[in-house]
Amino acid sequence: MAISRAQLLKELLPGLNALFGLEYNKYGEEHKEIFETESSERSFEEETKLSGFSAAPVKNEGSAISYDNAQEAWTARYTHETIALGFSVTEEAIEDNLYDSLSSRYTKSLARAMAYTKQVKAASVLNNAFTAGFTGGDGVVLCSTAHPLVSGGTNSNTFATQADLNETSLESAVIQIAGWTDERGLLIAAKPTKLIVPPNLMFVATRLLETELRTSTNNNDVNALKSMGSIPQGYRVNHFLTDTNAFFIMTDVPNGLKHFVRTPLANSMDGDFDTGNVRYKSRERYSFGFSDPLGIFGSSGST
Repeated sequence: MAISRAQLLKELLPGLNALFGLEYNKYGEEHKEIFETESSERSFEEETKLSGFSAAPVKNEGSAISYDNAQEAWTARYTHETIALGFSVTEEAIEDNLYDSLSSRYTKSLARAMAYTKQVKAASVLNNAFTAGFTGGDGVVLCSTAHPLVSGGTNSNTFATQADLNETSLESAVIQIAGWTDERGLLIAAKPTKLIVPPNLMFVATRLLETELRTSTNNNDVNALKSMGSIPQGYRVNHFLTDTNAFFIMTDVPNGLKHFVRTPLANSMDGDFDTGNVRYKSRERYSFGFSDPLGIFGSSGST
C-alpha cells in the first residue's frame, strides 16, 4: 500500500511548526567489533576445520618412525539471507506536501531500518550462544563446555558454572583461554583481544580494565588485568545484546565469527506509469555466524 495524503494530513496544511520522529541518532556498525567481514559469490559458504598431527613420540634406536593421519574435523555453513524493505508514495502526496521532500525524509528512515536489522541479526549470534538448537559445525552451541575434538577430548569456551562479570570471572576466563588446544590436543597459545558487554555492564567493565588498583577491595594491590594487558583492546559495548548479565571475550583465534556479504546494500526507485506512485527499495544479502568457536569465550552470567 502506498503512503497517501490520508497518512499525511497535517503536512498538507500551512501552520505546522515541525516534523519530528525520524531524526533520532542510531548506533554505529557494532558488528564490526565482533565479526570478520568477507565477500561471497555463492548462495552459501562453507568452512571446514582440519585436524593436524598429535605430539611427536620418541623413536627408539633402530625402530621405524610413527606415522599419523590428518583429517577433516567438521564443516560450518553460512546461508545468506535477503533483507529488503521498501515504501511507495502516491503522486498526489508528493505534489501536495508543503514542508519537506517526502522521498528524502523516508529514504533516511528506510536506511535506519536496514541498519537496525543488520545489528539485530549480528547480535543474535551472541544472544543465542547458549541456546539449544543454535549449533555450529561441531554440533554444539557457540559457547559450550564440550566442543568435541578429534583426539577424543573437548574444549570449553564458557564456565562450567556461569558467572557474572567481575575480577575473578574475568581472570578465570583468561586462564581458561590459555589452556585451549587444537583437535589433537596441542596447545594453541590463544589470547584474549577485547571484551564485549551490554550497556548494563559498561561501568563494571570500565572499573575492571581501566583502574590502576583492584576494585572492591581494601588491599592496595595493582589491577593485574590492566597491568598485564590481559584484554589489550579493552571493552566494547554492544547495544543489541539482550542478556544484561552476559559478557563475551573475543580472542585472536582465526576464522572465528564471520560476516559474509553476498550482495552489498543497494537502494533503488522507480515510478509506476499508471498510478504515478513512486516506489523506493533497499536490499542486501548477508549472513552472520561462526566457524571456529574458539574465536570467543562467553558467560551468560549467574542470574
